[in-house]
Amino acid sequence: MTRRAVVTAGLAALGVVNLFWGIWAVMAPRRFFDTFPGFGQRWTTAYPPYNQHLVSDLGATFTMIGVLLALAAVLRDRRVTAVVLVGVLVFNVLHLAFHTTHPGLLSGGPLAGSLVSLVLGVLGPAALLALALTPDRNRP
Repeated sequence: MTRRAVVTAGLAALGVVNLFWGIWAVMAPRRFFDTFPGFGQRWTTAYPPYNQHLVSDLGATFTMIGVLLALAAVLRDRRVTAVVLVGVLVFNVLHLAFHTTHPGLLSGGPLAGSLVSLVLGVLGPAALLALALTPDRNRP
């Protein structure tokens, strides 16, 4: 698989995940708040109280990120990819920084799981950005 194909696949995968979360939060904010990320975990309920406006805004943010990632995957332009991934990294680094210093009601395994997922949310886009910006030796 070529470097460009890996970047495109990564952009598409991240786009799908963000679109899923975003549409879920916009369409069913209470259910999102009560059950995110699923699989028996309830990370968002560790930050009460429920606020429909805040959850809907988060859903809009995830949807926007998902759309931009999908567009970058389709356009396959190095500059567009870089801009989108830098934006994703800004959001994800700030999100990680908040949760690192504000665990809410999470502790133990659930806290570790949420932080690991947030770290991966930084490392994945950072790796894709590094791949996207590395010159292809096979192209002039």
